[in-house]
Amino acid sequence: MEYDVVVVGGGPAGLAAAIRLKQMAAAQGREVSVCVLEKGGELGAHILSGAVMDPRALTELVPDWKERGAPLDTPVTEDRVLFLTGTRAYRTPGFMLPKCFGNHGNYVISLGKVVRWMGQLADSLGVDIFPGFSAAEILYGEDGSVRGVATGNLGVRRDGMPGPDFQPGMELHASYTLFAEGARGHLGKQVMARFDLNKGKDPQSYGIGIKELWEIAPGRHQPGLVIHTTGWPLDADTYGGSFLYHLENNQVAVGYVVGLDYENPFLSPYEEFQRYKTHPAIRHFFEGARRISYGARAIAAGGLQSLPKLVFPGGALIGCDAGFLNMSRIKGSHAAIKSGMLAAEAAFAALGEHRRHDELAGYPAAFEQSWLKEELHVARNVKPWLSKGLVLGAVMAGIDQLVFRGKAPWTLHHAHADHERIQPAAGYKPIAYPKPDGKLSFDRLSSVFISNTNHAEDQPVHLALKDPRVPVEINLARYAGPEARYCPAGVYEFVPGDEGGDRLQINAQNCVHCKTCDIKDPTQNIVWTTPEGGGGPGYAAM
Repeated sequence: MEYDVVVVGGGPAGLAAAIRLKQMAAAQGREVSVCVLEKGGELGAHILSGAVMDPRALTELVPDWKERGAPLDTPVTEDRVLFLTGTRAYRTPGFMLPKCFGNHGNYVISLGKVVRWMGQLADSLGVDIFPGFSAAEILYGEDGSVRGVATGNLGVRRDGMPGPDFQPGMELHASYTLFAEGARGHLGKQVMARFDLNKGKDPQSYGIGIKELWEIAPGRHQPGLVIHTTGWPLDADTYGGSFLYHLENNQVAVGYVVGLDYENPFLSPYEEFQRYKTHPAIRHFFEGARRISYGARAIAAGGLQSLPKLVFPGGALIGCDAGFLNMSRIKGSHAAIKSGMLAAEAAFAALGEHRRHDELAGYPAAFEQSWLKEELHVARNVKPWLSKGLVLGAVMAGIDQLVFRGKAPWTLHHAHADHERIQPAAGYKPIAYPKPDGKLSFDRLSSVFISNTNHAEDQPVHLALKDPRVPVEINLARYAGPEARYCPAGVYEFVPGDEGGDRLQINAQNCVHCKTCDIKDPTQNIVWTTPEGGGGPGYAAM
């Protein structure tokens, strides 16, 4: 199938790019063919975010979004930033909060609902949208440029042979291919390596965000209330914090983010989240409440200094595939939308000049002149400071934002990739996490159940090991098997082997596609590959 532009990923960045292309084509009376591939069974099925949304980019893309019924229904009414100890909560006075923590004019949203609304708009403009199709392979021309992608085969058995319902994948050729897969994109990672897009850049820094959606008692619900916390239950050397957002209809989104640059191999981000909910200042929201959904997703938090080169022959990286999230504001959807628009405008101009398969130099040039570049520049030192420990990091990040307003005459850097930061288990004691009570805290498998995760049982395992000996001989022996703890879905567990000793069992059917294993594995032995299209989580309103 031939298109002018193929977009890989039906999130806010990919859909914004598709919409903007069609808007410009309509305005100039031109024909531009655009398709969007989405590996989830429907748009929004794999979308997970907090989320508080800055509507700035959406307003640029669709100025009349309110009249069109965009699901931004709950304006932020109050911000609270708390520091937690084991038993107390201390609220940070408003005058001590940097501007980046303010949410006046923003909205508490379900990003999945926003994405589905954007999909309807894209469809009405003539974008071809293919949900349930995974982009599994990048297609290259004889000159080395990207020429499109191929979708994965459907109905392949675990032994690699075609099953009774086998359907071959299809090739989608394009003048330009935009990769919008989200953080640690499977194909985006390949493009970065092939074209050396990270040359001269800092290593990307990630966090794992774990989220639950609850329906709480009306008397405990305050629409538009936004609460963020730092401190307990994490130690002072580990970056992380929580969010608790009150949506409409007595619903609350609660979650925890742990920086994947943590050192302690015994730390479990999932268990830290579960015990966070037991804090006296937090648990009262959930008394008599009902948990609706669960999910997890890695976020790219490295900021401006970790952005790769955005373009290559035949395409570009947009959204979190590049790493546009503003960690200081805990927001990325507005940045994703803006980056998609900038790339679309560059592609549209190139098509108008009858160009194909070259570099869209207009995209990074436009980014350099945009408000998004300025926003990320102001935020660039926050994550590096916070990675230096809670006390020093908070003080220095505060000085950076309050005194220098993000324009200090220096830029801090990320020296190591996240997987390089984990330390041998011999230097740490195991963490004794409390057992789940089934009311406020839960085990992994019951959580995966309400994420609606499903994979065809007989399909090939999509989590590959470069060397099957490494998990036991290195990870278990040196790091006490951290993959059994950093995965928020119970995919990895060490079990007795057939010939004595332990072996790593991979429960790939549990995978919620968070990409944490691909990021945090200390030996980089685990490779996340694309499963059959339509598999994975089925988030309804996350």
